[in-house]
Amino acid sequence: MAALVALTCDTAAARDLGIGLAAPLSGDAALLGQQVLDGARAAVASRADTVRLEIADSRCDAEGGAAAARHFVQRAVPVAVGFLCTEAIEAALPILTEAGIPVVTPGVRTNALTDGRARTGWQVFRLAPRADDEEKAVARILTERWREALFAIVDDGTIYGRELAESLRAEAELAGLEPVFVDTYRPQLDNQIGLVGRLRRAGATHVFVGGDRSDIALIARDAAELDYALTIAGGEALRAPGGEVPLADGVLMVGLPDWPDIAAPDSLAAFEALGTEPDGYAVPAFAAVEVAAAAAHAAAEGERPPAEVLAARRFESALGPLRFGADGELQRPLYGLYRYRDGRFVEVE
Repeated sequence: MAALVALTCDTAAARDLGIGLAAPLSGDAALLGQQVLDGARAAVASRADTVRLEIADSRCDAEGGAAAARHFVQRAVPVAVGFLCTEAIEAALPILTEAGIPVVTPGVRTNALTDGRARTGWQVFRLAPRADDEEKAVARILTERWREALFAIVDDGTIYGRELAESLRAEAELAGLEPVFVDTYRPQLDNQIGLVGRLRRAGATHVFVGGDRSDIALIARDAAELDYALTIAGGEALRAPGGEVPLADGVLMVGLPDWPDIAAPDSLAAFEALGTEPDGYAVPAFAAVEVAAAAAHAAAEGERPPAEVLAARRFESALGPLRFGADGELQRPLYGLYRYRDGRFVEVE
């Protein structure tokens, strides 16, 4: 049985508004669940009204998700926030939908949550990107920026790498562009000099690498050692911890921002006041609670049911203005182009 606990803010004169919060607070994903909890608590602390969090440990499985949903139904919360794992949210949504409780998730990317909305009726609104948003962003951003470049596309043979590479290749073809070189390389070698040599012989000035950070770092190092000026781009796997070979300045990433970099100053002040860090999912969870609370207040004032408010309104949040489409997807691009510089990724204008 999922562990359940309630967090209450004591301001008797204000409306006591309950918001469900589901996060994996035990097991392997507990660190990520704590980030969600920290963000939600910071959002509650920053509000002038009283918001009560009904917190449930959704773990990362179906049993935890269903238990969290039943707790929210029992407590009659108008809106629920959270869930990071597909198994948990898919078990929770039928229960919550039947009770008319919509969910704002800052973490689950699974396409089926919203793709099947007409069939399932699930009232889920996503602040996270979809599972296929990264490959679409790679294709769109690099095709636009590399129109005049002699570019190559390589991947490491994994499903992740191949899907990114194929999406870029297909988008470039639609735009009438053709890479000068396409290849699949062997990952996890001590060096990538062979690949770099093939790229140089093909005349490539730019290359997209569908692979992990360690291989991209090797490619950048080996190109520099050969005095080969090569612009290298990768996906959000570049956010992984660094390996033995440091990532060179100038490497490009199509990825998500560091959330604290774009968060509203007052939200960061709320984290500081609580003595917590705005790491990982914390800032998106903060924004999700803001959105959920606004929708719940509007519903309580007789505007319309919470799900209809979520589908119709624009919300101000720690991440700026947010609006959802009819399918529950966030109507705002999350991915951008970033350049590695002095140990961090900086957005490219």
